[in-house]
Parts: sequence; C-alpha cells; structure tokens
Amino acid sequence: MTYSSALSMSRGHYAGRNQNVVSFEASERRRLGPISNTIILVVLVCLLGLLYLTQVTKTNAFGYQLNALQQKQTQLQTEHDNLALASAQLQSLDRAQNSSAASSLVAVAPSGTVQN
Repeated sequence: MTYSSALSMSRGHYAGRNQNVVSFEASERRRLGPISNTIILVVLVCLLGLLYLTQVTKTNAFGYQLNALQQKQTQLQTEHDNLALASAQLQSLDRAQNSSAASSLVAVAPSGTVQN
C-alpha cells in the first residue's frame, strides 16, 4: 500500500486513480455553548423584568395622582353640598319671615311665671 492510499484509507474512503486525496471540509461554524445560551437568556429575562417594573412604577405613580385628585373631588363635593344646605336654610328663614302666614301671627307676651 502506498502512502497516499494509506492516507485515503484513514479518512474512510478509498481514493481511486487520478483523484485528489486531500478533501477539504467546510470551515466549522462557531456556535454558542449551553452556558452562553443560558447567560444570554438570563440577561434577556432581567431586561424584560426591568422594563416591566418601570411600566408598573409609572402606572402606580399615575394611580397615586389619580387617587389624590379623586379625594380632592370628594372633599370639594362635600363642601359644595354643605354650602348648598346652609344656603337653603338661610333662604328658608327669610322666606318664613316674609311669608303671609308669618305676618298674620300675633306676638304673645309672657303672662306670668309658674312658681312652686
């Protein structure tokens, strides 16, 4: 066996006459290993978590502002209702004094006191 046939036999196929004994394989691509993939996935999950937290924090901040505005609206509504009630009471006193029924009433002086 010649040197070239010994080389071709070690590669798993026999090179015939007028055939090249050297075979070129495609260059091997570098791929990420399982540890690198895991690290990349963990980093992506952390970034997505941070994005989620920033959105939730913004939503909560707007919620606090909304809550403060609703409390102020409730307070102002209560104050408005109290003022409307006071206005109605004051107007009712004026109306009662100026009404025809009130003008026809007779003032009564105390006649005396009761003694024991």
